[in-house]
This record gives sequence, C-alpha cells and structure tokens, in this order.
Amino acid sequence: QVQLAESGGGLVQPGGSLRLSCAASGGSFSRLTIAWFRQAPGKEREFVAATRWTKTTHYADSVKGRFTISRDSAKNTVYLQMNSLQPDDTAVYYCAGDTGVILSSLRDHVHYDYWGQGTQVTVSL
Repeated sequence: QVQLAESGGGLVQPGGSLRLSCAASGGSFSRLTIAWFRQAPGKEREFVAATRWTKTTHYADSVKGRFTISRDSAKNTVYLQMNSLQPDDTAVYYCAGDTGVILSSLRDHVHYDYWGQGTQVTVSL
C-alpha cells in the first residue's frame, strides 16, 4: 500500500514562490505516476502537474512556465516548485499516485488510487 505525504504549503505574497514535497512510501516509487491536484473552496479538484514513471512531465495551461514538477528517486519524493504565485493559485494542494494511469487519463483525478492529506497554499498580501 502506497502512502503519500505532502509538505511545504503556507502563506506567500503574490509573485512569491513555494516548493511542495510529496514523499512516497510503501510501494515501488519508480513505477508510480505522481500528480499534483488542487482544490479551491467551492471549486472542483483540478489537475496541476504530473510526472510519469517514464519521467515525462505534464502541466495544466494555467501553471505552465511558472510551476515545475520533478522527482528524486533516491528520496522517493516528488517536488512542485511554484514561482510567480498569484491569488488564483490559492487552494489545498494534493499529491496523488498510481501505477496504472495511462497518458490520456493522467489529468483526471478519478484515475488515482493513492492520495496525500493535502497542504494549504494561500497567496495573499
């Protein structure tokens, strides 16, 4: 059973940066597709970024050029570096994992079996 734990959220001013971490345990990290989703109050959970076991990366248009996802296999951890943060980025950020997500499905949260508890990111003056 894979367990995921996020960390690194917090309060940041517009234009600032944060780095989120997603530490995985209990499974084969190298075979996992790991994605970040976010959910703001009153909104649906939305895809942010993903890194597949092939080490390819994928981004939502809204974060492309500002966010970077990376994976450290030695630490079984995936990072989300978030730059140029804006108030619209305010949400609870979740990391999700699965070994069986195909390319055409990785942006849909229903295809992920493993989830972290979430970490709050607030962008405000």
